[in-house]
Amino acid sequence: MFTVNELLKITRGQLVKKVKDLPIKGISIDSRTLRSKEAFIAIKGKNFDGHDFIKEAIKKGASCIIATEKIKGKVSFIKVKDTIKALGRIAHYQRKKFDLPVIAVTGSNGKTTAKEMIAWVLGKKFKVLKNEGTKNNQIGLPLTLLKLNSSHKIVVLELGTNHFGEIAYLAKICEPNIGIITNIGPAHLEYFEDLEGVYKEKSNLIKYLNKPSIAIFNSDDDILRKKIPSNFSNAFTLKCGIKYPAEFSASRIELKKEKVSFFLNKKYKFTLATPGRYNIYNALYAVSVARIFGMDYKEIALRLSNFVFPAGRLKIIKKKGIKFIDDTYNANPASLEEALRVLADFKVKGRKIFVMADMLELGKYKELFHKQVGEKVLKICDIFITVGKLSKLAAKVCLAKGYAADKIFICESKKEAKDILFNRLSLTKHDIVLLKGSRLMQMEELLNK
Repeated sequence: MFTVNELLKITRGQLVKKVKDLPIKGISIDSRTLRSKEAFIAIKGKNFDGHDFIKEAIKKGASCIIATEKIKGKVSFIKVKDTIKALGRIAHYQRKKFDLPVIAVTGSNGKTTAKEMIAWVLGKKFKVLKNEGTKNNQIGLPLTLLKLNSSHKIVVLELGTNHFGEIAYLAKICEPNIGIITNIGPAHLEYFEDLEGVYKEKSNLIKYLNKPSIAIFNSDDDILRKKIPSNFSNAFTLKCGIKYPAEFSASRIELKKEKVSFFLNKKYKFTLATPGRYNIYNALYAVSVARIFGMDYKEIALRLSNFVFPAGRLKIIKKKGIKFIDDTYNANPASLEEALRVLADFKVKGRKIFVMADMLELGKYKELFHKQVGEKVLKICDIFITVGKLSKLAAKVCLAKGYAADKIFICESKKEAKDILFNRLSLTKHDIVLLKGSRLMQMEELLNK
């Protein structure tokens, strides 16, 4: 609940019109779902402009409009310079109302799964607020915080970024006490230039932790292992890993029947319903956080064994009797390498087929990274199908190295790849197909009817 005067102060805007100071029941940026007596913030995005829907918001009973342009109508109006920043300030104000722990997760790979795992485990004992799906940006994260109420005991948030300054901005809004960095990898290099740039951006999460501050990170990541302990004295640090010493360490790893098991600190056995070994790291983050909040290993292990992995993230599904590894949510060099490792680990009587679409936002390294994929495919895949100009480079490397020409299909579109996959290859129940590509490539469409 807010008042117009309250929102005016929070947003640092200009009160152009005031029609009674009635309580405002909530905040909305979508005129379609707006409820009566909510404030409507006219967000301007790449593909839409909320200012175009102000009239509709007023008709539906909005009690206040927050916008950058003048409006007409019998409704209170606060003019601001930037509606996205106004949304962030309101979300920060809402977060400050509650004295409760906030956990924030970022990293180049695995942050959504780590966030979901942590929330799932903690949900056994606490009412947890989390951002749904990947609503982790300057709009999604504030909207999540605006749902915060007295029933919640812990907040678990994923922080995303593809430009410098975004992690710092989001951290200032949510004021996390526990910050988790899953890894530093070659993602969004078009903007961050190199791994040092990625680290510089991601590590801002630790810089802006709220007291009491705990930093949890991957000790097997060379950059994090070397830099976090020495660069951040403001936080108590906990390490999670497999290869290098860590407070939460996994060993005796086994992969059986699409499940991975491991022993934590050589004592406690954990099993995950996934073929992806790298999800062990995500489980370790969940264990470390759960231990901070007093949960015992037995209940954590049971909870994790029942965790359902998010769609499009190494999800094993069947379509027409054929087994698919659906890893279509996104792709960068590190996540693609892990997906190929999963494909390599599978023991099948038939063929291992890889359908790859372009990895985007890699800047000057884009051609190099795609060519490197070709080297890996040679050792793992029986059939290689590519979609896009960059993935074509991987196929050309395979051909140059002697890969049989009738085993490679270079496609211009998903439609062409789908036709080859389902109509020309004569798939059988003994085959397995890996689907992978950047989010904008929408490779999940190959599984649609």
